[in-house]
Amino acid sequence: MSDIGISMDGRAPVTDIPAQAQAAEAGGATTLWIACHLFLRDPITMAALALGATRRIKVALMAMSPYSVHPVFIAMAAATLDEMYPGRVILCLGAGAPADLKASGLEATKPLATIGETIAVCRALLAGEMMSFEGKVFQVAGRRLANGGRSVPIVLAASRAKMLQLAGRETDGVLISAATSPPFVAACIAEASGTRPGFRKAGIVYTKLGATEREGIDPIRRPIGFVLRGAHHAENIRLSGAALDQAALATAYAAEDWPTVDRLVSDDVVRRHAACGTPDQVRAKLEEYRAIGLDEVVIGGMDDAPSIAAALAAVRR
Repeated sequence: MSDIGISMDGRAPVTDIPAQAQAAEAGGATTLWIACHLFLRDPITMAALALGATRRIKVALMAMSPYSVHPVFIAMAAATLDEMYPGRVILCLGAGAPADLKASGLEATKPLATIGETIAVCRALLAGEMMSFEGKVFQVAGRRLANGGRSVPIVLAASRAKMLQLAGRETDGVLISAATSPPFVAACIAEASGTRPGFRKAGIVYTKLGATEREGIDPIRRPIGFVLRGAHHAENIRLSGAALDQAALATAYAAEDWPTVDRLVSDDVVRRHAACGTPDQVRAKLEEYRAIGLDEVVIGGMDDAPSIAAALAAVRR
């Protein structure tokens, strides 16, 4: 198995973060990927708690969006965490979930230009450079970070062709979203080819263990529905071969109509977009993702320390 990471999405109480981080480190995880989902818990606070509770595991801010946080502040957060915990911080950038941005009154305009400029600003500030940047979206001039000069890798969360190509040209790695099917992950890796030296490919796979497949499938329906409701996942669903009414799912999720969400995210949808079931079933599915070419398989959907420990034990067995 390639490197194993753990994804935290901000749904669990913040008081649980230290125990989750410790369980991930003890189980041999390489990285904690801490999500920045609007309206959930603050990822910078979560990252600080996770780093403080552990000794070795790396922590990634995932994925900080320039539409909700200015690139200068993003670089400040990453540099400050790295100042306290040097060599253990990764900065993951991304546009953000369209539905969440819309709910906040934000619009992801000019995504390629905006993300490209964010990468440039963050990289220069983290390096400690005096900024003189005049972009189409951002202008930063005559300032440098007080705690710059930091070696913080920059990763891009991407799922569309041009953004994947941008990741390959300008960043240190790519992160492929949760609830993505193996055929879609393969397509994303192909688009991000021709990459920089040392470029790493990571992908989040929602994972749930159970004594039976049913015990693994049922709890993961809503997290999968949360992701797949987004229109930008249409190609992911098409390549998976699953039958899913995205428009109906988005409507049901917005209305918190959980019975309809559970019905729409069928057993077949879950099987094609996650690793769920018995330990043997989970290991086989995660191996399918690894074999595609991921350098790090990131286990998602775990929201308590015992589940994280059990999943890592099952994978490493």
